[in-house]
Amino acid sequence: MSTDARETINVERSDDGVVTITMNRPHRKNAANGVMWNELLVAFREVADSTTDRVLVLTGAGGDFCSGADVGGMDETANASVSSPEPRPHQLASMRNITEICMALHRLPQPTIAKVRGVAVGAGLNMALACDMVVGDDTSRYSEIFARRGLSIDFGGSFFLPRRVGMHKAKELALLADIIDAKEAEAIGLVNRIVPASDLDAFVDDWAQRLASGPPIALAMTKRLLSNSLNVTLEEALDDEGLSQTVNFSTADTAEAMRAFIEKRPPRFTGR
Repeated sequence: MSTDARETINVERSDDGVVTITMNRPHRKNAANGVMWNELLVAFREVADSTTDRVLVLTGAGGDFCSGADVGGMDETANASVSSPEPRPHQLASMRNITEICMALHRLPQPTIAKVRGVAVGAGLNMALACDMVVGDDTSRYSEIFARRGLSIDFGGSFFLPRRVGMHKAKELALLADIIDAKEAEAIGLVNRIVPASDLDAFVDDWAQRLASGPPIALAMTKRLLSNSLNVTLEEALDDEGLSQTVNFSTADTAEAMRAFIEKRPPRFTGR
């Protein structure tokens, strides 16, 4: 087990291939400032390039997941920039950075799980939805809160939200900006599971370890096929499946799975 404490996030790696990124600004409900955005981008890219990280768990410190972008901090930055000799980046440049971060998370070949306590709102909610699976505790709360701030939806919410809950429900959540509780979030399919707060860590640990013990190449290709499924025809999907399966049959992991089946034992996958 190793822990890398950075300015706004902690990155913890276990010996079994589970990497946990914890957003660590609890005094702001883990609202993301410029430093956090940059540290998340670097961390996501590190995971993508790793040969030992098998699954990513994204969570927040201090009882909350993430309250979105640090809007309060934006005013401080704006005031400080008045007397600064360095020109403040245009907002469009900042949003391009958000695009990079969202895409880095979405494109990770490893399976990803958002572990949600407390609030997941605004960009924080959409960061969770960008993960492959979302597990929350029974005290968690969710909102596409942008409209309350005079903003439109971002961090991929216009893409992820309709795919999770359907278009009409997505419009209700985004336009009214209501805060919904854990029970409703589970009922409408916004999250995969809601579990008692006392069980959250153990539940996510179990899923993460199951994923970490799976075949990395096959899981990465399955994840990519599903992520692309709404953008291709059936014929294209079948072609992509055929190419992916051909790759699988050339790997040591598939041969190991076949041997393990014959020998009636759990397979030991190495990612080769």
